[in-house]
Amino acid sequence: MKAIWASGYGNHEVLQLKKVPIPQIKDNEALINVRASVATTADTMMLSGRPWFSRLFTGLRKPKHAIPGTGFSGEVVAVGQQVKSFQTGDEVFGETTLGLGANAEFIAIPEESVMMHKPNTMSHPEAATLCDGPLTSLNFLMNLGRIKSGQRVLINGASGSLGTAAVQLAKHFGAEVTGICSKTNMGWVKSLGADTVVDYQNEDYTKLSKSYHIIFDTVGKSSFNQVKHLLVKKGLYLSPVLRPSLIFQMLITSLTGGKKAKFDATGLKPHAELKQMLSELVEIFNAGKLKIVLDRQFPLEKVAKAHAYISNGHKKGNVVIIVESENKES
Repeated sequence: MKAIWASGYGNHEVLQLKKVPIPQIKDNEALINVRASVATTADTMMLSGRPWFSRLFTGLRKPKHAIPGTGFSGEVVAVGQQVKSFQTGDEVFGETTLGLGANAEFIAIPEESVMMHKPNTMSHPEAATLCDGPLTSLNFLMNLGRIKSGQRVLINGASGSLGTAAVQLAKHFGAEVTGICSKTNMGWVKSLGADTVVDYQNEDYTKLSKSYHIIFDTVGKSSFNQVKHLLVKKGLYLSPVLRPSLIFQMLITSLTGGKKAKFDATGLKPHAELKQMLSELVEIFNAGKLKIVLDRQFPLEKVAKAHAYISNGHKKGNVVIIVESENKES
């Protein structure tokens, strides 16, 4: 089968298309013919091997799992003897978490992992992206932020994968939303539900006059110290980008009863909890409260170009990898 292979840590140039064997499934696994996967900012960060302490999870000298990609959607083409929940022909989607491997024609997934039947209401590209921005944003806003109706929420990076989902989810939960993005994307972010949109290139959002219950920096460009004056008395600063400064801020604020900085590794949560959140996202999607924003689509052999595009920092929503298989599982 064709797969993308990371020869080591670095930028998009370490990614190459290779021919590798189709995975041999175990008794508890299903073999998935991948139709769509994703390339994400998180993938790009893992590929860089930075921050250095992240290599404790991804591999010290080179990536532990050479095939990148986490979110996927496709069709079951074979199942192990112990698999009960899935059968050949089922359309499924899910998330490989730290196992990676989704940027390939086929992937072997344990039945008990983060995998669910794909709703007929979703396309493969839409389903593949659900485990990236929407899942992370739901976790941060609902579980970490304990978002409530009537709260004021500021979302930095409102036009990205996490940001576009966060704007819509915050509105779904009844919040008043301020989105931070470039001038080019202002009208579009407002169309997703943001009550106020700020162009960060022409206005310093850290000097806004409003106060917020939650500041969700989806791109990790700010710090708790830079924006804490914008938070209400017990407001929360949330960021999915773990930097040494954020770790320090989390430790310090955990000792006080006031404003706090928080981080969570969504992909490391128990599989059952992640699947429950995915079920909630599907319900929100089917209710018309969540639109999956697709920016660009790249064929599998162009994953390196997809990562180069992401590294420019101007993607809108999700970048999807379309996989057209030339192999047939026998």
